[in-house]
Amino acid sequence: WLLCIFALDLKLMKKAYYLSSCTTCIRILQEFKNEQFVLQDLKSAPVTPKQLDQMYALTSSYESLFSKRAQKYKHMGLKDKNLTEQDFKGLLLEEYTFLKRPVFMFDEAIFIGNSKKVLMALKAYLSDE
Repeated sequence: WLLCIFALDLKLMKKAYYLSSCTTCIRILQEFKNEQFVLQDLKSAPVTPKQLDQMYALTSSYESLFSKRAQKYKHMGLKDKNLTEQDFKGLLLEEYTFLKRPVFMFDEAIFIGNSKKVLMALKAYLSDE
């Protein structure tokens, strides 16, 4: 019986990874406040290897999760390097600011970033639930 409840909870996964000091993330979360996402502030609880693997399973690309707008990306001279998928993975685990945000994650879908296109796709996905 307990196993059935646990399986049901997994089916309904709605998680949002965000940064509490990011006004854009906070504004977007306000737009979806009625959706009851499980929230994870990346600054106080950085993404774990398991969580990153779950994101990768939905994207097949660490680079798609990586923010090239992060200040450290330029400071570390990464824009001048030819980074591999494993490089992106390592950097994402090393520094929370490298994760493009917010990330809205469901069992079989993921929405990464704050572009209008991504947010419109998220709204459409939620209206189909």
